[in-house]
This record gives sequence, structure tokens and C-alpha cells, in this order.
Amino acid sequence: MESRNFKLDTEWNMIHYPERPTGFGILIIGDERHYVDSNGSFWTHNEGKLAFIDALKQSGYTIFYSNLYGKNWGSEKAVELAKRLYEFIIRTEIINDKIHLIAEGMGSLVALRLIEEMQEKIRSTVLINPVLSLKDQLEQEKEHKFFYKKLLKELSYSYELEGDQLLEVINNQKQQWLDVIPIIPMKVIHVLSGQKAFNESKQLNDLSMKWENENAPVTLTYLVPEKKHQLEIDTIKFLKKNESVL
Repeated sequence: MESRNFKLDTEWNMIHYPERPTGFGILIIGDERHYVDSNGSFWTHNEGKLAFIDALKQSGYTIFYSNLYGKNWGSEKAVELAKRLYEFIIRTEIINDKIHLIAEGMGSLVALRLIEEMQEKIRSTVLINPVLSLKDQLEQEKEHKFFYKKLLKELSYSYELEGDQLLEVINNQKQQWLDVIPIIPMKVIHVLSGQKAFNESKQLNDLSMKWENENAPVTLTYLVPEKKHQLEIDTIKFLKKNESVL
């Protein structure tokens, strides 16, 4: 069996099995285009994502992920479901209970919460073009009225709040790891495609200097779109580096 789909709560989840398992698992938390249904997922229906999954499987990883209520933007219920998925997989599959996290874009908001709440169960983390702050994300979209309204609608649905209540929660929300020094090995990979990505790289540069000054176990890698194939190579190399201690 190469993979299987199953439900937790109302949400579809998927697990991929390697031919030669190493005993290490990876929880993937996708960006806003991510989805899982009864027939597959964004990671199986997108050619580039499937190549990434295949590379991880060939390296022996058991990979699992959830639909997580769609465009969740780091909501509490998405974080709780991710924790339930972890517990279910550890209970039903033969893998080491310290897992790797790979999160993309919006998924980084859930990943950072998991690191905070499941610290002893996270082996390492890879963040790809991460969204690190909802407050900053809204500020960036203010110049584009259509996308700003769209994002507010998605946040309202995910957080089950509206108007001033929603904005108050976002404004008061801790800036995730903008003010926290990571203690779990982390690799941040930023693909420089488009003006938005270049703007976000400025924030990452500032954070990188802060992490370096604090000797935090974080590495930051920039990739141009032409070198995007390097992403899976860099990711696997980093994961393997953090498997010497079981």
C-alpha cells in the first residue's frame, strides 16, 4: 500500500508509505492552496508537489497531513486537529515519536504553534516561504483591496469572529516567532519569486541577524525559481542531519 486516505473529525487526511521505511515520520502542513479529499490531495495532484513527496518517500520517510479545515490561517481548531493527527499516527503506525515538520506559507502558523506546544515531540522543522505573522500579512494585503477583503473573509471563517473582534484578536496576537528565539533545529527556505517574496525576504534578513546573534539553531536559504528543484535536496539533507539522536 503506497498511501491511504482517512477521516478525523470532518476532515480528510492522507498518509504516504515509503518502500523502505527508516522509521522517521514527517507531518506536512500546507499553504492556502493545500487540500485533502477522499481521492487524493494537492500534493498528489500537483506535479511539483508529487515529486517532492516521492523524493521524501525514496529517502524512507512516512509522510502524513490533513486538510486542516482548508484555509485555516493558524486557527485554534486547526492546531488541535494537527495534534490529534500526530497522536493517531503515532498510535497506529510504526515510526519514531519525534517527528519532522515541513510547513509552507500559511501552514507555518500552525507549525509554530505545534513547536511551542509539542516541543519534545518535534525533531526539526523546515519552513518554506513562511507566513510568520497574521498582523503583517494583513498589512501587506492592505494595498490590494480585493485580496485584503478576501483574506479578512477567510480569517473570519477560520477564527469564527467578525469585524472589530477579529482585528482585535489579530492585533493582540503574539507575533509567533518574531520575538522568540527557536530552540528546535529549523531551516527556512525562501523562494524569491515575485515582488511579494522579495518584500518578505527583508523581514527574514532582520530575523536571521537576530537568530545569529542569539546562536539559534536556524539556517536561512534563498532560492531563485530556476533552482527550485534544489528545495527537496536541501530539505532531505537537513532532515537527515537531525536524526543521529533517536
